[in-house]
Amino acid sequence: MFGDLVHDFGQAVMLWQVGILLASLGLAWLLARAVRRTLDARRETRYQTLRFGAESLNRAWFPLLGALLVWLARAITGQFMHTALLNLALVPLFGIALIYIIFFFARRVFSRDGKVHPWLFLVEKIVSLVVWVAMVLTVMGIQDDVIAWMGSVHFRIANAHMTLLSMTTGLLWVGITMIVAMWLGSAFEERLMRATTLDANLKVVVARVGRGAFVLAAVLISLSLVGIDITVLGVFGGALGVGLGFGMQKIASNYVSGFIILLDRSLRIGDTINVSGLQGMVTQIRTRYTVVRGLDGIETLIPNEKLITDVVQNQSSYLTRGYAKLAVQVAYSSDVEQAMGLLARAAEGVPRVLREPAPTPYLASFGPDGVNLELGFWIEDAATGTSGVRSSVNRNIWRLFSEHDIAIPLAQREVRIVGNARDATFQPVTMTAAAANQADSGS
Repeated sequence: MFGDLVHDFGQAVMLWQVGILLASLGLAWLLARAVRRTLDARRETRYQTLRFGAESLNRAWFPLLGALLVWLARAITGQFMHTALLNLALVPLFGIALIYIIFFFARRVFSRDGKVHPWLFLVEKIVSLVVWVAMVLTVMGIQDDVIAWMGSVHFRIANAHMTLLSMTTGLLWVGITMIVAMWLGSAFEERLMRATTLDANLKVVVARVGRGAFVLAAVLISLSLVGIDITVLGVFGGALGVGLGFGMQKIASNYVSGFIILLDRSLRIGDTINVSGLQGMVTQIRTRYTVVRGLDGIETLIPNEKLITDVVQNQSSYLTRGYAKLAVQVAYSSDVEQAMGLLARAAEGVPRVLREPAPTPYLASFGPDGVNLELGFWIEDAATGTSGVRSSVNRNIWRLFSEHDIAIPLAQREVRIVGNARDATFQPVTMTAAAANQADSGS
């Protein structure tokens, strides 16, 4: 390409090529700008999840459209003049466009919710290196010699005879098929999650099964392209399945239990459950475990098998509210009816305390020091915590009782000394451990 360029340099045909190249690039810049504006507006209104990685796609439009226009101009003008400059310009334009397009697909694959996966940088570096090496070899005109040399390097892996060219081509096809499969799985999952007619659990199940099916298909296709007989995988897969069945029973049971939970919709994300004394809200349902966030904010990973075999109380199947009770004691000299009315007033106006059913006071029992009263009320969104609501109601009870002279009794005990008080005062008393135990048991 450089030899042809030097041959055309200094001739009138070079000026024509420069003009055609500049015109093609200018038109490509205008078209790329219009396409970017259209796609950005579409992402803003509909596809919010496509924003991440859109920068690479925007950068790819100019070299891609430029390469197409230059190729079209070369095809038209090549019939009556030399096109060495246009031939040379096509190589970096197509190469740079290919790099940015692969970057876009890689960012769509190795990212979730805008978070970059560490493998993304490795993939981008490998793609950049391979494409730039290919462009240099093409410009120098030695690509055919390099391909022939790679085909002449023979080596053996197990019972397979391979060449450097076949191995490189196979790895390239494996990488391409895997990236395409993961991108299709990610796009399928995003489109499925936007559906409003499907249940949330069913969405998760179908999305995971779809991603797994795409990856499995990519593996089988890539192995076929490389030249590996995939019928051998049947025997190997059967032996592997038997080994996994015996050695990974618990893990397999948790995975099966996870799909059962998602399919029968017994638990949903956001439900408040109680299992083995642990109470909290379900935040994630994975294929192996379920994440439950307790009322203290600590997240616990519960194996899915436990949610299938143990008794699970789902407190959010129909109601998201919770019932709470507060106990208080008043003196026998206080007006009990007035105290019960003040208890009902103490729950009024407190945030998250429901008016229906209305807070209800109860006379629970008669204690040794006073009358035991209880106040029962319902709290909205009990899974987010009830301590703050209880504290507000207790503060209102204290304030209202103080304003209306309702006494909360203190425990009072009378100690009587039987016998001569003078002897009990002046004679020292020595109590051993055995006597102390007898005294405690006698009391």
